[in-house]
Formats: sequence, structure tokens, C-alpha cells
Amino acid sequence: MSTTDRGVVPRLPQKSQMESYLHVLQALILRDMRTRFGGSHWGYMIVVLWPVAHIFMLVLVYVVRHVPAPIGDSRALFFASGAVPALVFQYVSREVMKAVMSNRPLTYYPQVKLFDVIFSRILVEIVTGFLGLLTVFAILVIAGINPVPIDPFTSMCGYLAAILLGIGFGTINVSIMAFFPAWFMGSILFTIVIYITSGVMFLPNFLPDEIYDVLKYNPVVGIIEWVRLGYYPGLPVRIDYSYIMLFSLSLLTIGLLLEKHVVRKVS
Repeated sequence: MSTTDRGVVPRLPQKSQMESYLHVLQALILRDMRTRFGGSHWGYMIVVLWPVAHIFMLVLVYVVRHVPAPIGDSRALFFASGAVPALVFQYVSREVMKAVMSNRPLTYYPQVKLFDVIFSRILVEIVTGFLGLLTVFAILVIAGINPVPIDPFTSMCGYLAAILLGIGFGTINVSIMAFFPAWFMGSILFTIVIYITSGVMFLPNFLPDEIYDVLKYNPVVGIIEWVRLGYYPGLPVRIDYSYIMLFSLSLLTIGLLLEKHVVRKVS
């Protein structure tokens, strides 16, 4: 008599379990892209263009006011090189934090875990960030500005560091909000303070050393300098790469551990 004849349900192969998980992840990603801004796939265009519009509104204000760039010949390139990584961090951290708020009812299904909701939003935000970056590049090219850095590898590493910091900050905010829902507004205000003091519109290394040393505790300051170093190789900055990476990875690790061992039990 076969195993099936004896009434024992055969164990599903590992491949089928992985396929099921990928189907769940795909469904969450498609739902994320469809339900934001208007409930259609076209609404995802707004998700991509929203931070791009934010960046160019800031750049336009300073260009129209003829505010000189502290370094280089292009005002637009200087301000964009600071605004892009800062806003990528801000938007990624906020959207990852909002993932659980907007998709919590889905976790009532046994196939969907809280981590799946967070992970799918992270993947969406990574794709969104790169589409936004390509859009910024295209607009600068149309405006007659060469957006390609002198050292593309350095600038791209800084951009990836901004995404990683946003993911880490957003993940740990998910855990904080499980206990203090009001932290959503507190986090937004906190990222605004980080944005203002990060050196988007100025060069922190031109400040007195006492102030500059304090500002360096803000990892976004180092990330912006990291990106700008690809455009201005002679920029006299001191970037603590290990601090930026360890800070980002620590936030992500703590956030995932809290999600697994604390937030799931509370939820």
C-alpha cells in the first residue's frame, strides 16, 4: 500500500513552498504598486515622480534666487547631489514605516506574515528610488546639465548607503510604532530635522570644527558627502564609512529582531 493509500498526506516539496512564498511576495508588491495614489498602476508613476518633483522644487528655488553653489559651476548639480540622497533616505524610511499601517489587515491571512509586508515594501521602494534617480538624470540632461559624476562608483555607493539607512530607520520605526502609534508624526518631524542639518544646501565642512564634529553624528551628513565626493573629488571632507554602514545595519538588525521577537507577539 502506498503512503497516500494509508491516508498519510505527502509532504510538500521545498520548491512548492518557495513558489508559494514568491507568489505571496509578488501579490504584495503588485498590491502596493496598485493601491497607492489612485488605485491603478498609473498611480505608481506619481509615487516615482513625487520625490522627483520635491527635489526639483528645491533646486528651482535656489537656482531662480541665484544662490551660488559653494563648490562647482552648476547650482542645480550641487543642490541635486545633496537633495537626492537626503530625500531618498526620507521617503524610503517613511514608506517602510507606513507599510504595516496600510497593510496590517493582510496579516490576518495565514500565508502573509508581518515581515513579508515589510520586505515587499522595501523591494518596491528600492525600485522606486532607482526609477526616481533615472528620472532626475533625464531631466538634468534635458536641461543641458551633465549629471554623470566624475567617479560614478563613489556616488552610487553613497546612494545605496542612503537606501540602506532609510530601510534600517523605517524598520526600527515599525517596532516603535507597535508600542507608540503617535511616533509616526514624531518620526516625520525627526527626519525633517535630519534633513535640515544634513548639508543639502551647504557644505558642513566649511563650518567650525566643533560644529562639524557634532553634525557628523548624523549619518545623512556623511552620505551626502559620500555622494558629492563622486562629483567633486577634491572636496575636503572626512567620511567615516564604517560608522555609516554600522549605524544603518545596526538599525536594520535591531528592527528585524524586535519585529520577530516582540512585535509579532504584541500583534
